[in-house]
Amino acid sequence: MKLDGNTILITGGSSGIGRGLAEHFHRRGNQVIIAGRRASALNEVADANPGMHAVHLDVSEPESIRKVAAELIAKYPALNVVVNNAGVQFADDVGQPLDEELVTSTIATNLLGPLRLNSALIAHLRRQPVATIINVTSMLGYAPLATTALYSLSKAALRSYTLSLRYQLRDSSVTVVDLSPPYVESNLMERNRTDPRAMPLKDYLDEVMPLLATDTPEVLVERAKIRADAQRPNEVTVTHEFNDIFHSV
Repeated sequence: MKLDGNTILITGGSSGIGRGLAEHFHRRGNQVIIAGRRASALNEVADANPGMHAVHLDVSEPESIRKVAAELIAKYPALNVVVNNAGVQFADDVGQPLDEELVTSTIATNLLGPLRLNSALIAHLRRQPVATIINVTSMLGYAPLATTALYSLSKAALRSYTLSLRYQLRDSSVTVVDLSPPYVESNLMERNRTDPRAMPLKDYLDEVMPLLATDTPEVLVERAKIRADAQRPNEVTVTHEFNDIFHSV
């Protein structure tokens, strides 16, 4: 992907990886729009980065997505990159009766949010000469952390959807990228901020940005790539070849 001259929407852009990506893209001369549920946090980031814009968006609510998507297309007709980064993560125990509210909120934000936002913007993106959809999944989509099973399953499902979306858009102007972070410093859970095993956010971003500038469909920093190669080697090619069999019938 070209790292400058884009108009980029980043959900969950007020903190963590989302904010880091927003500020990196902003410094490279892109028009960046950050989106999220916390208006005060969004405005703080936008104020710290003059020229960056913020929009209130709750990706767990279909009506919020429909409304904001229409407004973005009207206000930013050059919008050509969408980064689905917003996510929630909570401790859970699927060995006990499920917390229905937790299930609903996790799936609505982490999985249905990206699906619905991409759907609302896909016709617009397909009209752009060059466009990119970046779905931020997780290495927990490869091997789940059982104490955050709902988060892990939502990211595994998002990975599967990303593979299908990439195949369906293979002959269009839209490139689909899977950005799959390992354990990185973030605000998702308290331990992510304090655990020395978590990859420092700055180190992650410094390694990710050059990878985004390539044509790789899966953006994996080295520690993530080692795991991905061991657990699901050559998944992108296998998916494409498998679908070609049925497409040709």
